[in-house]
Order: sequence, then C-alpha cells, then structure tokens
Amino acid sequence: MNDNPGAAAVAATEPDATWYALAPAEVAAELRVDPASGLSTAEAQQRLQEYGPNALAAAKQEPVWKRFFKHYRDYMQIVLVVAALVSLLIAEYGTAIGLALLTLFNAWLGYHQEGKAEEAAASLGQMMKAMAKVRRDGVMTELPAEQIVPGDIVMVDAGDRIPADGRVVLAATLQIEEGALTGESVAVEKDTAPIGGHDVGIGDRVNMAFMNTNVTRGHGEILVTTTGMGSEVGHIAHMLSGQKEEKTPLTKQVDRLTIFIIIAALFAFVAIVVMGLAQGDSFAVLFGIGVALAVGSIPDALPAVVTTILSVGSVNMAKKNAIMKVLPAVETLGSTSAINSDKTGTLTLNQMTVREIVTVQHHYTVSGEGYSFDGQVQRTTGDAERDLDYVMFPCALCNDSDIQDGEVIGDPTEAALYVLAQKGGVDVTEFRRNNPRVASVPFDSDYKFMATFHRMPGADGRPVIRAYVKGAPDVVLNRSTSARMPGGRAETLTEEMRAKVLAANERIASQGRRVLALAQREFDPATFQPSGDLMALMQDLEISALIGEVDPPRAEAVAAIAKAKHAGIRVRMITGDHAITAAAIADELGIRGRAVTGAEFAAMSDAEADSQIDGIGVIARVAPEHKVRLVEVLKRKGNIVAMTGDGVNDAPAIAAADIGIAMGITGTDVAKGAAKMILADDNFATIVAAVEQGRLVYDNLQKFIRIQVANLFMFILAFIGSSAFAIAGTALLSPAQVLWIHMAIVAPIGAVMGLDLATPGIMDRKPRPFNQPIIVRSMMVRLFIVGLFMAAATLVLVQIGKTSYDSLDVGQSMAIVGLGLMNITVALNLRFPEESAFGPSTVSNPKLLWAFAWAIVGSMLITQIRVLQDLFGTVPLTGQQWLVCLVPAVVLLILGELFKLILRARHSKVTAKVPASAVPA
Repeated sequence: MNDNPGAAAVAATEPDATWYALAPAEVAAELRVDPASGLSTAEAQQRLQEYGPNALAAAKQEPVWKRFFKHYRDYMQIVLVVAALVSLLIAEYGTAIGLALLTLFNAWLGYHQEGKAEEAAASLGQMMKAMAKVRRDGVMTELPAEQIVPGDIVMVDAGDRIPADGRVVLAATLQIEEGALTGESVAVEKDTAPIGGHDVGIGDRVNMAFMNTNVTRGHGEILVTTTGMGSEVGHIAHMLSGQKEEKTPLTKQVDRLTIFIIIAALFAFVAIVVMGLAQGDSFAVLFGIGVALAVGSIPDALPAVVTTILSVGSVNMAKKNAIMKVLPAVETLGSTSAINSDKTGTLTLNQMTVREIVTVQHHYTVSGEGYSFDGQVQRTTGDAERDLDYVMFPCALCNDSDIQDGEVIGDPTEAALYVLAQKGGVDVTEFRRNNPRVASVPFDSDYKFMATFHRMPGADGRPVIRAYVKGAPDVVLNRSTSARMPGGRAETLTEEMRAKVLAANERIASQGRRVLALAQREFDPATFQPSGDLMALMQDLEISALIGEVDPPRAEAVAAIAKAKHAGIRVRMITGDHAITAAAIADELGIRGRAVTGAEFAAMSDAEADSQIDGIGVIARVAPEHKVRLVEVLKRKGNIVAMTGDGVNDAPAIAAADIGIAMGITGTDVAKGAAKMILADDNFATIVAAVEQGRLVYDNLQKFIRIQVANLFMFILAFIGSSAFAIAGTALLSPAQVLWIHMAIVAPIGAVMGLDLATPGIMDRKPRPFNQPIIVRSMMVRLFIVGLFMAAATLVLVQIGKTSYDSLDVGQSMAIVGLGLMNITVALNLRFPEESAFGPSTVSNPKLLWAFAWAIVGSMLITQIRVLQDLFGTVPLTGQQWLVCLVPAVVLLILGELFKLILRARHSKVTAKVPASAVPA
C-alpha cells in the first residue's frame, strides 16, 4: 500500500487488492475515511466523478440488421444463396424463390435462438439496480447502489444484498451467502480480523464482502473498497465479454462437407462442359445441363433439413427439461467427452441433510433426503434407549430456521436439524409454541456456538430453565464437564470420553460432513436472570451428541454418472467447497480422480496441467479463472467440453465451453445468458439424457447426408460415364429430370431419415473425436461404391432403353424409375450401417415407409401422367420394363446385406479378442 493520496484511487479499482490483509483502521486510512462519520457529501460526489458509477460497463450492442445478416456467413447459407442464383439462371423461378425464403428463415431462426455475451453483461447490469444504506456526514441515508463510491460505509442486515466489494469493519453474527461467486451454498461467517498469507481465495476471505452476495444473518458494516467493473463481479463480467464465440463442432463439420460438395459439383460442371465441347455439343445446351447437374449434386435441402433436425431435437430435449438456446449446440452435446459439473444443486440436492448421530455410547444413522420429513433414525451400535428427546429437543429449539411448504427460511444447516427433529417425532412448530424461548446467546464466529433458554419440566417434573447449545464440537466439548448417558443420567467426562468424542468428530469430518455438537444445562427458574450475563453460564455443559450433516448426492445423478462413464464421457466436479468435503461427495457419486484446490491447479504450468488433468476428478475452492482454465486445458487435450453452473462466477467458463449449461431454477440471469443450454430442473441426469438426444441428432444427420453424398457420386459418375462411354453423351438426363430425382425422391427420403429413431447401442459408443468428419473415410468409400453402382445401373438402364426399345426417352424414364427404387434400398442399407434391413427396425418409422411409398408412387406418376410426361420428358413404361428397373434395386439391397454381414462378423471377432477389463470406461 501507499501513503500517497492518489493510492486510494488506484487500489480501489483493483479487484485483487489485498484489503483482507489489513486491519479495518488501516483500510480506512488508505481510503481516507472516518468509519464513525463516513464520507462527506462533497467528497462522495468528487469520488463519484473520479471512479464513475458503481455499475458494470454495458456491452456494445450490434445493430439488428448486422446481427441478422451475420448468419449469411455460414457456408450452408452461402450454398443456399448460390443454389437460388443458379435456379434463376436456369429459369427455375419457383425454386429460386423457395430457396431465398429458406435463407431468410434460417437467418431469422439463428437470430432468434442465439443468446449473446452482451445480453449476459446487460443482465449483470440489471442486478445492480438496488438501494443501499450508507453512512454519510455522520447520518445513515439510503442511496441507489450505483452512487456508492470507494470509502463509503454501508450497513447491511439479514436479507440485504451487498452493493459493492468491501472490507468488513463490523460483524455481529454476520453471515453472507456467496454461492453466486464461490459455488458453495453454506453461508460464510464474517469477522473483522486481518488474514495473513498471499493469494487467499475468495471463499476464504472471511473479512471481505462481495457485490451481489446476500446477507442471511446478523448485522454488519462494510467499508467499500471496490466498485463497478473493479469488483469481483465486474472482473467476471470483463472475462465474459472477452470470450470469443466459436463455431460448434457440427458447424465446422458441415462447413467442411459443404466445401467438398461445392468442389465436387464444380468439377462435374467443368467436366460436362469440357467433354461436351470436345464432342461438338452447343455451349448453351452444355451450360444448362452442367448447371442442372451442379444443382442436383448440391443438397439444396441441407440447411433446411439440418435446421429441422436440430429444431426437432431441441423440442425433444425441452420435453426432458433441457432447453436449447443455440440450435447447433444440440449436436455438440452428442459429441461431448468431458462434463465439468457444479456440485451444489446439480450433483447434490442443495439441501443439507443429517446423516448420522453419535453419542457417547450410541451411533444412529438417519435416512431420507433433503427437506422432506420422510425418513427414520436407526440405531447401529449401543443398547436400546427409551427415546432420543435429548437430541431432538435442541434440534427443534436451538434453531432459528423454519420450513414452510418445503421452502427453508433461514440457514440450511439449521434447517437440517429442523428436519431431524421432525423425523424424530417432534412437531417443531407446536413444540416451540409450548416451550417458548426466554433468552438466547446468538451465534458468533468468535465463540462458535449458539444457545437458547427455555422454561421446561425437568426429569422430576418440576420446572427448570434448560439451555440447549449447539456449535463447533471442540468448543462445546471444552465447555462441557459431563456427558449425557443412557437413561437420562449425566456422567463426568473422562479423558477417554473426550478422546472418543474428538475421534468421532474427526471421522465424520473426514467423510466430508459438517459436524455440530449438542449440549444442555439446567438452571433454577428462581435464580435465572434472562438479562444477565448469559455467556458466564455457558460452562459445565452436558454434551449430548454429535450431528453429521451433508448436502447429499442426487440419487439419479449417481446413475447418470455411471451411464456417462459407460458412454465414454468423463465427469469432473467443480465446487467452492473444501477439498475433503468435495472428495467425499465425489466418491459417493462415482467420480474418480484426486481432488485438488483451485490454487493448486492454477500453480501448475500448462505442461503440468495437460499431463495431470486425466488424474484429477475434483477441483475445490475454485475461482472463475480456474474454471476457465480447466475448460481450456480439456479443449487443448482434444475434448468437447460441457460446463455447468448457476452463479455469476460460472458465467465465463460457461461461455468458454463448447456447450455451456446453466441451471434454470437456481441459475442467475448472467449464467443463463452465457449458456447454450438451460436445465429446467437443475438435474445432472437431464444432461446425460440430453447427451443421448444429441447423439441421436448427429446420428440422424449422418443418415441424411449419407444418402445425399451417395447420390452426389451417382450423378457425377453417371454423367461422366455417359460421355466417356458414348451412351447418351451429356444428354443422359435432362435438367428437369435431374431436379425431379434430387427434389422429389432424394430430399423426402433424406429428410425423413433425418428424423429417424436412434441407431441401436447409441450410448454404448465412445464420443466421436472432435475433428472427425461427418462422413468418415470408410463410410465415404462405401458411399462412393454405392454411387458407382447406381451410376452404372443408370447407364445400363439408359442403354437398354436405347438398344432394346430404340428410344432415349424410354431409357431416361427407366433410369428415373430405377433411381427412385434404388434410393429406397440405399436408405435401407445406410440407415443402420451394420444392422440388417430385414429386422423389426425397418418398420419402426412409419414416416420413412411413407417416403418409400412416395418414391414408388412418384415414379409411377412421372411416367404415367401426361402433364408430368410433357414437363419432364418421360414416357409410359410396361410391366416388363418396371421389372427391369427393379433388378438393380434388389441387387443393391442384397449386396448391402452381405456387406453388413461381413461387418457384424468382423465386429464380433474384434469384441471377442478384447477382454472386458480392457475396455475403457
């Protein structure tokens, strides 16, 4: 620090200034303020001019038109625009208009669906519109939070929101819930003592208060040290605005495929023109045929079908409580290989629950979860006792919380005791009414216990004043001289008993549970003074029990993590909790790997982080930058990363991840704004269900693209082959016939395949590599062979028409029918690459059967209806000619089944050679 008057101006704008290391008087001196009177109005106005308002910087808003037309930079949109222009060139005006409308629809859908970083920053700004109690000119006044400046003295009470970062200078049982910053649901007890050491984490700065956290208990005074963008929340907002929007894996793969298709179509166009000119054909005619071939090769429906597939997937996910904000992110989930999940409320219930009770001679387990009163207290060691009133009564009475309709009012730790009392047979509301509190010692972090005094009947029936005490086990034990024994008797604490209590405390704490000790003492009503020195009475206590509490794992999360592991997805827990607690919960959940703190993770070099990350399962006591770094490390290792969170502190990592996931119930607006997906039920199991849906979406997209690419190869090879072998030259098919096959046959079948059922065993696969193309090399070869067969069959059918029936029109008509039938068998062969088409799955999708029926009916219509004959240059076919057209389709189906049989046999042989233990989990 610096004695220079300008030092305050610098330090007050730095979020990581070590104010926690200074005493309150030193902080006041640095900020040139007397805490007793606060700043003067004039000084406050001067500082407001110097530091600016206590508000977050608003993100620069792009114009609406720019945000809309940004979606025309996608390759799919470019293909659609080019296809529309080409349609204009060949006078297909209806097609051109339809394609133009599709581009507008896609752009509008992207504009409407996608959330942006500036919306999250705007949400942070909305959080700032609050009032605060400030001491100025020696008088308390209420001001808008944005007018607060460094040096102000802010007074806070239970229920208030902290308006700016500051040093706690007065704490009367002050507790602040900092989950939005640290991810930890338990309120932090604040005090005023300086903290030694360097790089103290936010969660451990117990003498600091942070903007937008909530006071849950007590009273305090905060000396404001940092405002606006200099605060911890402002630091996060700055990190969030710095996140670059990256293309999703799906968008990248579709871009690559689109480029491949465009190159192939251009090659076909050039080849047809060059070969036609060499044969003496007219350039105008060749240009029309080349354009038609190019349009037929380019899957015009790709953008619309991709949008439809993703939209339907988004709707299905919404039904499962996963709301998608960005359509391509639907598929990103399917390729996710790493999930970084917040602990509190996602993997756990976010409801503190008593799991065990330990007395000097007994041990009890408690069943039930959360704030439900369903559950039992069961003895596991010790002789039977008459009752557990000596445990349940203090849980009910030495307690400031309340539970109404499942909602907790007060501290979650006390709420767990309330629930325990109910499970133990105590009607807490009625019991409190019958045993009113006559005095109390409120909890304070200095002495770490709470006591309440009640007028009650003693063991002999005479009235007594009974004090119930709960607090830190070591503190309560040191104030106790006796222990509660079975039958209601008290026995002097021996060293052996004390050692036993301390060992039980250590054992419970090592399991990641919060430990409280209960004790009591009775006083004579005649001599008890409620207004007297109650602290002096907190000696010679009778310790009765230790209580072990935990925020329990969600039962469904355990199963979901196991399912994710089976699907090759690595789950890690990210939490603001202590490492021991987090490791214990992770073990219950089935999350493997060691636990490290955020500070330890930050201290690793990039090389160390890369080499050690596979062995890390839990990162505890994290700061926002630690979460972002984790995402970056996992991405660098080739993972597709999903990041969950609910707090302001989670937003930068959510934005940095491939798929950011925010909680819908407990999530802040900031987290939701940065996310691509929102969990309506805050449940980790929903993520795994959404992953399965994402894999289905990608699987169906592959089905659609397979049939498109097979036909792409068919068109190119058929036209080149026709010219090379002088079958029909460049007039193999007319432009109208090419468009019929493309738009009326291939597009409907492909579109329905894009909305198909999942391929069997979809969650038995490992996540696909992030750089794996939509069509892998082996499948591309398979599609090329299919396209080659279809092209050869087309040439044979045209040649039969020319030689057997002396008519090119008959040959073209047979080719059109043959391609319609072959596309049915291609769909059956490629729908499930290894499963036989003669299984029950073939009839599992009625819409696909209707598409097959249309391919047959459409082929009949185009060759039998006079209007369509004139439009497309076809002629009627005889029954014999139809049978000839059917032969290639049957042969293609048989060849496909034989190939699948070989694949299944090879797959079974490979599986048999790999021991079960060798298969990575």
